[in-house]
Amino acid sequence: MQSTKTMTFLIVSALVTLGAVTGCDQSKAELDATKQQLTAITAERDGLKTQLDAAKQQVTTLTAQVTDLQTKLAAAQTPPPPPPVVVEEKGAKKKKAAKAEPAAAATPAPAAPGAVTAPTTETRKGRGHF
Repeated sequence: MQSTKTMTFLIVSALVTLGAVTGCDQSKAELDATKQQLTAITAERDGLKTQLDAAKQQVTTLTAQVTDLQTKLAAAQTPPPPPPVVVEEKGAKKKKAAKAEPAAAATPAPAAPGAVTAPTTETRKGRGHF
């Protein structure tokens, strides 16, 4: 009886070992496929991270450009300071106002040849105005 139990034990052990080896071969192929997928996905993730970093840097640069342009626009929209007021006193000499530099923005640039300009609108005052 002892030998039958030993023999049965050996046969069962051999079958379990054979099943484990066969099962490992199938899972090894699956494991290799999963490793390849992981490698491909990791490479894709790294590429996307690089693109994201480049986009963030571009956003920072463009934000700085927008801020710079907004400050230039605000500076261009501020009117030039008015010329100093001349105060006249009786019996005293008239004070001359400081010479102001001609405002480049106040004079319109000449129109390009062949360009159509809009008619000027004038407001008339005084006699003869209908």
